[in-house]
Amino acid sequence: MSTGPGADSAPAPHTHDTTAPPQKQTMFSSLRIRNYRLFAIGQVVSNTGTWMQRIAQDWLVLTLTGSASAVGITIALQFLPMLLFGLYGGVLADRLPKRRLLLGTQGAMGLTGLALALLTLSGQVQVWHVYLTAFLLGLVTVVDNPARQSFVAEMVGPGQLRNAVSLNSANFQSARLVGPAVAGVMITAVGSGYAFLFNGLSFLAPIAGLLMMRPAELHKVERAPRGKGQLREGLRYVAGRPELVWPIVLVGFIGTFGFNFPIWLAAFVDEVFESGASTYGLLNTLMAVGSLIGALLAARRGTSRLRVLVGAAVLFGLLEVVTAFAPTFWIFAALMVPIGMFGLTVNVTANSSVQMATDPLMRGRVMSLFMMVFTGGTPVGAPVVGWVTDTYGPRVGFAAGGAVAMLAAAGVGVMLARAGGLRLSVGWHHGHPRVRFVPRERLAAAA
Repeated sequence: MSTGPGADSAPAPHTHDTTAPPQKQTMFSSLRIRNYRLFAIGQVVSNTGTWMQRIAQDWLVLTLTGSASAVGITIALQFLPMLLFGLYGGVLADRLPKRRLLLGTQGAMGLTGLALALLTLSGQVQVWHVYLTAFLLGLVTVVDNPARQSFVAEMVGPGQLRNAVSLNSANFQSARLVGPAVAGVMITAVGSGYAFLFNGLSFLAPIAGLLMMRPAELHKVERAPRGKGQLREGLRYVAGRPELVWPIVLVGFIGTFGFNFPIWLAAFVDEVFESGASTYGLLNTLMAVGSLIGALLAARRGTSRLRVLVGAAVLFGLLEVVTAFAPTFWIFAALMVPIGMFGLTVNVTANSSVQMATDPLMRGRVMSLFMMVFTGGTPVGAPVVGWVTDTYGPRVGFAAGGAVAMLAAAGVGVMLARAGGLRLSVGWHHGHPRVRFVPRERLAAAA
């Protein structure tokens, strides 16, 4: 499996596990599996708490400092460990039993929320406390992310993997509908501390779900033995496969420069619309509506075409540029919905196509690289985006992030087309213009 598909390819290469019989796939088919259902219920509770903490954390830092750059630094510290140690987390995920590993990481993440709640409710919180807890949370995430991503395949098997990845995103975005709205009301009514408290306690739900699972019903996946050079082995594995390299490169650019919404939305609410935490929560909720739509459409689609990935990334960047110069609040707010939809489509399509193209024995390391690039670029991008936003204003900062996303998508589309032996074809079909990628041989024959 060394040659990769082009931008107009068929579904991503099939997973290496061919022992499972094909299963009928509907929008919610993977929820029929008991272990995955328990996992999903636990995750929707903890994800709600996570979104409440994100909103409260960003608003707390903005309140303490009055600076969008400080919000960017907080985000950067939370994702810096992924940039520094992300690949090592993938090695651990491939070596250790993922269910037991997740019990430890989910418990540790709950403790960080409780610590921040104690500091805030006691009136002792300072900005460096927020920086420190964000960094500690990032350290735990280094192991939690690849373990959680790759554990999905063990719960549902290859036949339902695409569907489960999409429903994971739908789960996350459903919580995003509730979390920011509740956080906005809670911050206004009683302060940020109770949002942090809820988040800390919310991790009891996924821990209970993991404990209630039936280990015998998990799909057995061979674990990588302890040995030297496993990190380099993972990098070499990805480097020789264009179907893995280019989606990872694309999500890296978009994650670094196009997903800095805490910075942009906080700055727009504070400087452009001169509003408060409830408006910030509303904008996040509207984006979550679009993201949920995108996740459910991906679950229904059931395939991961790389041309969908490239097209969604181009539209995502274009929408950010257009939204940056929206003349009124309500136009700006309405455009949050399609931005969320296309942003989520990029994430789900890249995630599922990479997982399906990866050998199960390498999945932890490959997904750690995916998450390292997607979220680990934030320590580089967030301070830069925060500085641009502070210096030139929220509109320029938002538009610049969208422009980078568009250019990256166009470049990756060209590289995928070359890797798949495709060329761009522009013509007419039934009286309408049509732009698509076709094999070079077909284009030459038509000429």
